[in-house]
Amino acid sequence: MTKIDALRRFLFPCISHTTSPSHSPPTTTTTTTTKRRLSTSLRDDPESPEDNQETSSSSSSPTTPNTLIPYAPPRFSRTMVIGTIFGHRRGGHVWFCLQQDRLSTTPALLLELSIPTSTLIQEMECGLVRIALEFNAAESAESELSSCPLHSVPLWTLFCNGRKLGFAVRRKATQQNRILLKTMQNITVGAGVIPCGSAFGSGLNSEEIMYMRANYERVVGSADSESFHLINLDEGPGQELSIFLLRSK
Repeated sequence: MTKIDALRRFLFPCISHTTSPSHSPPTTTTTTTTKRRLSTSLRDDPESPEDNQETSSSSSSPTTPNTLIPYAPPRFSRTMVIGTIFGHRRGGHVWFCLQQDRLSTTPALLLELSIPTSTLIQEMECGLVRIALEFNAAESAESELSSCPLHSVPLWTLFCNGRKLGFAVRRKATQQNRILLKTMQNITVGAGVIPCGSAFGSGLNSEEIMYMRANYERVVGSADSESFHLINLDEGPGQELSIFLLRSK
């Protein structure tokens, strides 16, 4: 009995050790289920920073144009041109010439105003001059004038500081005008008097010519409205001169 008891004591741990592998399948099952739960939980876990970056970049790509190009209301077109007002010192009408380049003798716009030079000088002494050129396309017999470029309108009704003072006519540059512009090529900004001489031709050598050249801010509001505003050199008070082109339909 003692031997049997000794064998039991010796074999019992061995039997219990060998029987433990018999329980391994449930353990394997639990581990597999645990692994399955872990893999399932990985799908539910928050994504990695790289995944977040890719997702954010892909999700933000459709809205990027909306953020980079916000809606902006239409704005007026603003450019700078060279404007020259000139006319005979005594008598005669005032001319207004627009140039993109002062070295060019072909003006972009040349208008002859029915304002006498002396009258314009009196208006400029007040420091504020507003010249409005209006054209009513509905009253014109030529229908194409309602849609042509604004600078192609041949005749304007002229208002100076609210008073109707006649008309303004679009002119083509003559040889005398070209010679005058060539004489003022070296003048960027300024006012003065050009002495009379044979270089200006028979029509312009009778008396001196007064001129005022400056930079103007050109503001294009629409196809039917445009304005030119004199730019003073200094920040102090100066001459305020504006010319408006308005076409009504």
